[in-house]
Amino acid sequence: MSSAAAAPEPAPARAALAVSDLPDGRRKLALSGRLDAATIPSVWDLARSAVAETPSRGIVVDAVDVDYCDGVGAALFVDLLRHSRDGAVEVINLKPAYRTLLDQFDPKALEHDLDPEPPRGPAVEEIGRTAFGIWHDIRVQVEFVGETSAALVHAARHPDSVRWRDVWHICERAGVDALPIVALISFLLGMILAFQSAVPMKRFGAEIFVADLIGLSMLRELGPLMTAILLAGRSGAAFAAEIGTMRVNQEVDALTTMGLNPVRFLVTPRIIAAVLMTPLLTIFSDVVGLFGGALTMQTFAIPFTTFFKEVDTAVTLTDFMAGFVKSFVFAILVAGIGCLRGLQTAAGASAVGDSATRAVVSGIILLVVVDGLFAYAYYVLGI
Repeated sequence: MSSAAAAPEPAPARAALAVSDLPDGRRKLALSGRLDAATIPSVWDLARSAVAETPSRGIVVDAVDVDYCDGVGAALFVDLLRHSRDGAVEVINLKPAYRTLLDQFDPKALEHDLDPEPPRGPAVEEIGRTAFGIWHDIRVQVEFVGETSAALVHAARHPDSVRWRDVWHICERAGVDALPIVALISFLLGMILAFQSAVPMKRFGAEIFVADLIGLSMLRELGPLMTAILLAGRSGAAFAAEIGTMRVNQEVDALTTMGLNPVRFLVTPRIIAAVLMTPLLTIFSDVVGLFGGALTMQTFAIPFTTFFKEVDTAVTLTDFMAGFVKSFVFAILVAGIGCLRGLQTAAGASAVGDSATRAVVSGIILLVVVDGLFAYAYYVLGI
């Protein structure tokens, strides 16, 4: 049984350039074939040389035989037009679809480098612009706080609406995975604090009171604050980068189009996970910091038993709760700021990085401010 041989597919038309002189003295560059990235290198340099060799005459680029033209072909035409003098190059007979592509570019705009940043205006104008930016940011933060509060209340009333699988996954990434760095920083902090305190106290034979200092400072202040700062630099930036990437990829807009509230869908699980993990990490930081201080005091002839008995004598449950309560507020601040900066991500390649940076900076500033408010409130309440 015989079968008809399949006809060979025609080879794709390659780009070709023919140079000729017209009766009116102009030079004609006839382009033909397919103008794409694979075929156009063979004619690009030739076409540019032909334009450069005839600076005093008009040049006509005839594209009547061009079968295909994409962005690379349009770049060739733009390059020829850009190197012309006083409009000496003219592109004719280009198919309408390709003409539309070419008309999107302005060759004159490419004749020089991009203009530098415009000069700054008067000082009053800059102050006004800065003040308006600060006011706008405050207003956005207030709106975000209200919307997030409503979402958390809704989650408390309807626990089934919370995506708990995401919550546990975020708990693992923001909590369990953060244990090594929290342990390292807390341990070193306890050791350094104990050593720096014991050296001057040794002059008075008061090394034992270093245990009081470390116990109070770690449980009331350094444990929750350092844990929150680490989470701001680690988890807060991660939240901003994740949501920011979704914003750039228009996934947040897709959630809104599908009728899903981005705050309930993206922000609520992260805040719940942070609130669950930050207090536990704070307790872990307190214990590791105390252990680091106790280990340092071994070199000053203070045994572990004596150290921890002195801590137990100096530190009360009120001192522990004073730092433990902070951790819940710090968790909401870190997660909330990270998510807010992620939702504020603009378009562009560097937008996600800018959002992560803003999340870390804003988070640390707010942590210090709120910690100062806690210190004043504890002073007024006598805690």
